[in-house]
Amino acid sequence: MKRLLLMVCLVSVVYPAFAEDPGLPGGDPDVPIDGGTVVLLAAGIAYGVRSLKKRNEQKKEGS
Repeated sequence: MKRLLLMVCLVSVVYPAFAEDPGLPGGDPDVPIDGGTVVLLAAGIAYGVRSLKKRNEQKKEGS
C-alpha cells in the first residue's frame, strides 16, 4: 500500500513537468472535443453504471 501511495505521489509531481505545452507556432491552441472523445466518455460512463449495477446485484444475492 505504501508503495502504491509513493508511486501516485511521484507521478503527480513529475507529470506536470512533462505536460507543459511548448506553444507551437501557427497552430490553434484550443483542442476541440470531437466525436471520438464523446464516444469514449459515454462508454466509460456506461461501463461504470454497469459495474455499479452488477455490484449491487451481488450484494443483494449475498445478503
